[in-house]
Amino acid sequence: MTDIEIATQYKKINILDIAKKLSLKEEDLILYGNDKAKIKKKPTQEKGKLILVTAISPTPYGEGKTTVSIGLQDALCKLNKNSLAVLREPSMGPVFGMKGGATGGGYSQVVPMEDINLHFTGDFHAITAANNLLCAAIDNHIFQGNSLDIQKVVFHRALDVNDRALRTININNREESFSITAASEIMALFCLANSYEDLRNRLGNIIIGYNSKGKIIYAKDLKIEGSLMVLLKDAFLPNLVQTLEGNPVIIHGGPFANIAHGCNSVVATKLGLSLSDYVVTEAGFGADLGAEKFYDIKCRSANISPACTVLVATIKALKYHGGITKEDIYKKNNEALIKGLENLQRHVDNLKKFSQNIIVSLNKYETDLEEEINLIKDYCQKKNILFTINDSYKNGSAGSIDLATKVLELINNNNNFKFLYDTNSAIKDKIKCLCQEIYHANNIEYSDIACEKIRFLEKNKLDKLPICVAKTQYSFSDDAKKVGAPSNYTIHIRDINIYNGAKFITVLLGNIVIMPGLPTNPNYEKIDLINNKVIGLN
Repeated sequence: MTDIEIATQYKKINILDIAKKLSLKEEDLILYGNDKAKIKKKPTQEKGKLILVTAISPTPYGEGKTTVSIGLQDALCKLNKNSLAVLREPSMGPVFGMKGGATGGGYSQVVPMEDINLHFTGDFHAITAANNLLCAAIDNHIFQGNSLDIQKVVFHRALDVNDRALRTININNREESFSITAASEIMALFCLANSYEDLRNRLGNIIIGYNSKGKIIYAKDLKIEGSLMVLLKDAFLPNLVQTLEGNPVIIHGGPFANIAHGCNSVVATKLGLSLSDYVVTEAGFGADLGAEKFYDIKCRSANISPACTVLVATIKALKYHGGITKEDIYKKNNEALIKGLENLQRHVDNLKKFSQNIIVSLNKYETDLEEEINLIKDYCQKKNILFTINDSYKNGSAGSIDLATKVLELINNNNNFKFLYDTNSAIKDKIKCLCQEIYHANNIEYSDIACEKIRFLEKNKLDKLPICVAKTQYSFSDDAKKVGAPSNYTIHIRDINIYNGAKFITVLLGNIVIMPGLPTNPNYEKIDLINNKVIGLN
């Protein structure tokens, strides 16, 4: 059966009964039918231990972090632990593009999967609307006389679909662009805000442009924060849903990790830590992107830290990073598999730099051979890397029991979590630290515009912020073709953007774009509504 066929056959438990598992009452919720709800209750004292799920460098098909996260949550609940998964919301761009949905797969899913993958409770639409209202206000201010003397606009429109035609457009004789909503600054700051008050301040501190003297103009100069808050007030509340085994999951926020910071919202994570003893969360794409940003941006902003990190690997990804094309990754090739283990080892070594307790979890596919699995198992044993096989796609919680058991043992070890760099360091020093310690480059080339922007940020005392690198997810480097574990190469810093509301500095590497395009055979060709039922989502 397909993922959506499995999901639609599941008889959902009333969301009020799911809420009771977290000691939530009906007055704590805003109901969206009987299978999803917004949680109004504010986080209290945090008691839970945080478990991060990340992955090795992916293939274009994804490696199943969400599937593993949901399987781990179900397994912890099966072991009678007070557990909760806190995950990101899917963007409709990938849903209709290449990757498809993002609610897990097989018998390790969250439901209602079609709602979550599409409009859900409207959070993405609210963020898109707030983003574009601010853009409309900027252009209206200019049209109505421009008393702020806005001469350069640096805040751009957003849309939650992949549309490469919107990468460059013309508005009122100036060059403009769209980003996908998941890459927008409002999505980023929305997910890093600790409260409504913090959200309001972050919205007001968005840099929208510069006047003729080069002075910064902020969103708050337009007196628009109140309207933006009205649009975002319900969206800011985390969403409660359930797994196929009837266990609670909070889903909230969805920034991309190859462009933004790739983590669910701070308010959702903190709420989860106050409601349960164990919180399973994930960070997007490979650990060089999602996990690093989770540690250095989200944990720093929220004053939280993970008790352990699960590193998801797949045989197909290991072959891919051993030099095999994506068309051939399901074919047996032990030589490529062994070569690809260099990518796994690189991620393990990187994670240790944050003083993390680490377990490697092989997300098992039907095409995996026992001989291939044993190669990885033996490698991890020789390298003293804790290893487990996850089969939750096929077997639900039963396929993650070994992972859950080992995670429970692992989080009792000492974990002296630390950040990779000091935010008070110079911008180029922070970039150098990331490029050398995580990407393993030995040379950094800056464009003239990047150098100019760094000087501007330093002059205006906007340089003491974390770094958010925007780069390809398919390589440690800025070149998607450099698979495996490249070293001693040159990183190219193309541009620098300040996300002042989100409170980080975005560094664009190589040819990364903030508005993705659709593939040759987009997923929308498979999606349809037949007899009032959605088909084709996966």
